[in-house]
Amino acid sequence: MNELCKIIKETTVPNFLNIRTSIKSYDRDAICYGAPCWRWVYHALHSADKWFINPFDYEEPSFHVEGLDDPEKPCSVVLTDEQLLEYLDAVEKKTYEYLDSLTDEMLYEKPDGCRYTRMELILRQFRHISFHTGVLNGQTMLSTGKFPMWVSETSKYVDDGEFFGRYRKGKVQL
Repeated sequence: MNELCKIIKETTVPNFLNIRTSIKSYDRDAICYGAPCWRWVYHALHSADKWFINPFDYEEPSFHVEGLDDPEKPCSVVLTDEQLLEYLDAVEKKTYEYLDSLTDEMLYEKPDGCRYTRMELILRQFRHISFHTGVLNGQTMLSTGKFPMWVSETSKYVDDGEFFGRYRKGKVQL
């Protein structure tokens, strides 16, 4: 039985739902730590694409240029939110297919050429995606006064739109 892989997949779904909500609700051009927020979105998606499976056996997306994944480096390419959402769709599909191919025993193995186990790679991306989603949502909350929808369990997710009530002085008002 692949109980761990099942749990990982069930936990991955909310991560992707949460970053999707961030993309739909953020100010893409707001500056966060010296770069527009959309660059941080791409950084998080690119990291998930590259590091969730095996960063040493990876092919860059066709639209990628050197430095696009590093928001602290200048880059002439500008991606639209539509492109970011399409990329998210592709990363999500690739990730689910990968998780469906795993067994629980494989989680303890290191992919070819990688110093981390599959479980370590997955956990690192959970942390990374959640961190950047939180930063984006914090920016959105400060600029709009709205709290972006946050999903912790997919089975309890109800799509009421992009926002969950109003955020004021540390309290969510429904």
